[in-house]
Amino acid sequence: MTRKVGIIGAGHVGADTAFSLVTQGLCDVLVLIDENESKATSQALELQDMASFSSSRTAVIANNYAALADADVVVMAIGPKTLLREDRLEELAETRAVVSDVTPKIMASGFNGVIINITNPCDVITQVIQKVSGLPHAQVFGTGTSLDTARMKRVVGEFFNLDPKSVNGYVMGEHGESQFVAWSTVNVGGCPVSQLAGESQADWQALESSVRGGGWAILQGKGWTSFGIATATAQLVDAVLSDAQSVYPIAAWDETQQVYIGQPAIIGGQGVVKRLQPVLATEEAAAYRASAEIIRGAFESN
Repeated sequence: MTRKVGIIGAGHVGADTAFSLVTQGLCDVLVLIDENESKATSQALELQDMASFSSSRTAVIANNYAALADADVVVMAIGPKTLLREDRLEELAETRAVVSDVTPKIMASGFNGVIINITNPCDVITQVIQKVSGLPHAQVFGTGTSLDTARMKRVVGEFFNLDPKSVNGYVMGEHGESQFVAWSTVNVGGCPVSQLAGESQADWQALESSVRGGGWAILQGKGWTSFGIATATAQLVDAVLSDAQSVYPIAAWDETQQVYIGQPAIIGGQGVVKRLQPVLATEEAAAYRASAEIIRGAFESN
């Protein structure tokens, strides 16, 4: 069975996602689309130039919406014209308009796969895509707090001098300013980090600020972020293509809150198999509801 993936947006994030998919051999056919057709064509040509170095062969198609008809996954990687914005909600008017224009073109091809959204503000735009596409909530989700969780693992790993892969737990809520580290879920080898810290003075608030501000620190230095989110997206694409039944912190639909919001969920071949609801501390549950309220307000704004 041919594994086909489409990426809408051939900028920094879309191109790095394509690079991750091709170098890891995660798909057989890649469709790359951008409003700047020459950019998508150039990116496709450069990816094809890698063919003799890659472990497996990936066919790359540029600027063809019709080719999405039988795609398994489409990644929405449309970025704003102005990148240096600390609050992702500032991008909403621009990205909502573009996504609302692009999504019908995807659906007109006959596409009925899974849409994974990267475009910011991630939670709100994911909801826009679902509404415009008419696809079931399970087939549309966003990268959500995947990258934020990876940043948390890096920060905690650095604090304890541990490999970040040994840190478990989640950042939840908005992929933005109202996100929070669900410290009650964070552990190393089943040992809660509060217990692991012992007598050492751990400033959890400062650690959380480092997690929340991680993206802005990168933006100020290089102008964009792409490596982390592209790698996270490639993992999510692979989870769908392989029906992995793996758990990731993503922007999934919360029926109770009526928003897409960052939370752990099981990902399989049809998208979101099941939302997981960790038992949160009282203050964390309140932070989750407050974050949902911010997302809801942004979605309902004009």
